[in-house]
Amino acid sequence: MSDAVPPIVHLHEVVEGLAENPALPPELVRRLFGHRKGFGHVARRADLTADMIAEIIALDDHWLTHSLALNRGLPHAFRMTLAEHPDPSIRTAVVVGADGGAPRELFERLLGDSEPQVRKRLAESDRMPEDLRARLATDPDPEIRATLARWWTRAPEAVRRTLLTDPEDTVRAHACATYYARLPHPVPPADLLPALLADPVTRAGAVRHCALDADTARRLAGDPDQAVREELAGHPDLPPSLRDVLAEDSCPQVRLRVFARRDTPGPARSAIHARLLAEAPPRDWLTDPQADLDDDALEQQIMSETARLQLRTLHLPWVTADPLPYVDSPYACFRVSAAMSDSLPAPVVARLLDDEESSVRTTMARHARDRIDAATAERIERTYRPVKKTRWRPADDFPLPVDVLRRLAGDPDPRMRELAPRDPDLPVELVRRLAADPDPTVRRAIATHPRLPVHDLTHLLADASEPVAVAAAGHPGLPPGHMRRLLVLAGL
Repeated sequence: MSDAVPPIVHLHEVVEGLAENPALPPELVRRLFGHRKGFGHVARRADLTADMIAEIIALDDHWLTHSLALNRGLPHAFRMTLAEHPDPSIRTAVVVGADGGAPRELFERLLGDSEPQVRKRLAESDRMPEDLRARLATDPDPEIRATLARWWTRAPEAVRRTLLTDPEDTVRAHACATYYARLPHPVPPADLLPALLADPVTRAGAVRHCALDADTARRLAGDPDQAVREELAGHPDLPPSLRDVLAEDSCPQVRLRVFARRDTPGPARSAIHARLLAEAPPRDWLTDPQADLDDDALEQQIMSETARLQLRTLHLPWVTADPLPYVDSPYACFRVSAAMSDSLPAPVVARLLDDEESSVRTTMARHARDRIDAATAERIERTYRPVKKTRWRPADDFPLPVDVLRRLAGDPDPRMRELAPRDPDLPVELVRRLAADPDPTVRRAIATHPRLPVHDLTHLLADASEPVAVAAAGHPGLPPGHMRRLLVLAGL
């Protein structure tokens, strides 16, 4: 059988995939330094020698150098060299690459960088020494200070006080917010709360931390900022009379917070749920050419759609703490929260593993791992329907047995056929069948299989689907002769 390389559809992308092939010989690695049609992925390799790194730096190609700066295995001496690069995007990439660990002197050098984007990345970095990072709280650029406030949630109290009392609105808003880039959310010092509650830009973030008296609650319930009312709706000390007012709020996120309260009466919760679903726009609302919405109507549609998604992903800790009354709730988010309990009786676990909602079944499985047999794992995987886009799937947590994986190689559902390559000893005839599968996601899954014959692998290099072809180029079993031919085709 001929081992000739078929015509390559996505040649330059395949070459980028080859650049990450762990079996690529050193002499071919060097030839890839001349590739100018990609993003320089070869410079991210972990096996680059000092001579190779020096050669990349000397070439001074933007994408090669940028990828090298992102390389977390880059020796410190070279990282210090790149910290002096005239291109600020390269210096910014050095900060990102240093997330794998770097000596103090690198951060000291970059802390004085004149380019704000470099210091902004430093403000986001948890690898930066604490005393150096604290200096960014007085950076002359308010965007840097705001970034630090949002990302450094475990900052010392002195730093947080500086940020919470910053003269710039945007900095204070990020320092006392309802959302941060890191957990846990910081708690403001008690003596600053009155001022934070009085300040329009920090008020919403301060609500959850304040002691709620009747006058304060009434004032906040009438605040024009919906974020303030939303936070008030979730406050544990909210008076019932104001809870009922907020249950009718014009903002769906405010009503959602009332829905999630433990003390919300059943009829009110049901009415809120029905209204949230009724107000949600049709699934094709963003692409509907008939939709002609003004700005206010569009904003309301966005809020309603967001609330619908939030309703599906809502976690209620108070339900998890006392799950039994809610295992038959009409609301999927309540049943999901109940399924998060690790102490449910066996009959309840069985019922939730068979729930009509995929999210309930999956959550219950993850909290009852010792009760998941192969048949249950396959059923949950087969019926898995994620609420939002995610790469995780149940088989990642509940690996299927070899006999099941081999059976799935012939399954009608391509999602299930994708799982068959997880058997490293999959019979060659099944491997070859999957390599010729009509679905590109299945071909992508088999393209890196250790038992994939060379002939089939080389044909995948010419696949019409770019992800398939790129994956095949990264296969360590690709013969060096084929690697060289790819480089010749690319003019390298």
